[in-house]
Amino acid sequence: MGDLQQIRVEVNNAFKLSGFTIRREACTFVAEQLAALSHQERQKMIDKLTAHLLHQCLSEPVLEKQHLEVAFRECSSLGLEETESILNVIDAFNIPKVCYDNERKKFVKDVTARNNLYPEPKWRAQMLVDRYTVIWQRTARNKLFAKETLPSMESENRFQLRTIEVLLSSSSRINEVIVLGLLTQLTEGKFYLEDPTGSVLLDMSQTRYHSGLFTENSFVLAEGYYDDKVLYVMGLVLPPSESRATSLPYFGSLNTFGGKSKTLLKNSQNLLKIEQENEDGMIVFLSDVWFDNLKVITKLKALFNGYNEFPPIAIVFMGEFLSCPYGYEHSTQLKAALTHLGDIIFQFTKLRETCKFIFIPGRGDPAAANILPRPAIPNSVTKDIREKLGDSVVFTTNPCRIQYCTQEIIVLRQDLVTKMCRNSIHFPDTGDIPDHLTKTLLSQCTLSPLSLAIQPVYWKHADALSLYPMPDLVVVADHFQPYTRAYQNCQVINPGSFPRTEYSFKVYIPSSKTVEDSQIPKEDI
Repeated sequence: MGDLQQIRVEVNNAFKLSGFTIRREACTFVAEQLAALSHQERQKMIDKLTAHLLHQCLSEPVLEKQHLEVAFRECSSLGLEETESILNVIDAFNIPKVCYDNERKKFVKDVTARNNLYPEPKWRAQMLVDRYTVIWQRTARNKLFAKETLPSMESENRFQLRTIEVLLSSSSRINEVIVLGLLTQLTEGKFYLEDPTGSVLLDMSQTRYHSGLFTENSFVLAEGYYDDKVLYVMGLVLPPSESRATSLPYFGSLNTFGGKSKTLLKNSQNLLKIEQENEDGMIVFLSDVWFDNLKVITKLKALFNGYNEFPPIAIVFMGEFLSCPYGYEHSTQLKAALTHLGDIIFQFTKLRETCKFIFIPGRGDPAAANILPRPAIPNSVTKDIREKLGDSVVFTTNPCRIQYCTQEIIVLRQDLVTKMCRNSIHFPDTGDIPDHLTKTLLSQCTLSPLSLAIQPVYWKHADALSLYPMPDLVVVADHFQPYTRAYQNCQVINPGSFPRTEYSFKVYIPSSKTVEDSQIPKEDI
């Protein structure tokens, strides 16, 4: 057991060598925690703490007591931490705001961000600038554009990414131009490419379109030549997407997904062990679950009965929850339907005690405008079922995020295929639509790469739609036929409409990261 003053000096020196300034109360806290350890063990723990803190995206190198408390818990833990939750449903309005620090080439948490549904007009542009910055930094370090440190290592097939400002400053023709920008119509019928430095008119008469769905308000790489204030586009391609493993070094252990934990639970060994041991654990996804339809309720009883002996981790119900609009009685009808559902679930004791029932509203559900993210169904409608089933039911936003152990799942109820195809400036000649949609969403880093006139978004909550860094699973519940696609270790699925696809649904198994198609047998009607 060492002298407290001596240990304080050791701690202070160690953190100084690592580039940190440690506050007095923080230093005292660490010294008290290490006092019972031998000199050798103490050094090991100090090394662990400094290594852990170096991986954090701290805005300043000044360590407060709370930084050390979190770091000490992370480094000395044998079991689950307070913030290490096995299952966590994250509200869209509580997603952390993360911004890219161009000087440090890292993402840092924006601590000044405040929730506001109706902010100042500047935030409309800021939302697009933030998306541009994320896609720009990702594209610039792609092997096709990245510059090597040594000139001798330069490869001939590397391209130069330019800004629009560079084009506008030239009075002569520029060949072999590649520009990243926002595809937009500044005047009716004429497309422009726009970035934070300016905008340029596009001539797309000879354009060859690569795979993907190109919509207005999406970011694209335009390849061609610039002449007389016009960019003649020979090829239009989506920005290259990036796997999670490639993105991770630029985030450190910063929690970008949301939840109580300050650090990313993706790296938790404790949760990974629980996840791998629960081989039979599954999450069930159903969309368009009409609780006022007798056939649907009968099928749900069969589903609950089948899962009662071996309950899944969670059953996720996505709207709309009523088969037709009821006008001014819509909320009353939904409340009655949910109360009835609560009575049915209550009969299956093992299921209601073990499983979580998560409800995500659709466009026709009360009571919110058609703006993303959409708030949860009001408490006045869900009061009875919540009182009946307690913590087993969760009413959340659309979209929402689900963290199960180390798995990250993003869920959206939206008829995205129809909207994307209808508003695409060029319909793909080859390939199937789910492939194009998957590639487009992950390339654009958002669940809604559409014009705000087509799909309005709360400007300061656009981060709730973010798909960067890539999650493990993206669920886009759509009226389109069910599909499962995988791209760069991220799976994108559509469970399809439950009543319209003969009561089929999707089952995700986290331990193996596999998706299975399932259907309730006809004899169970």
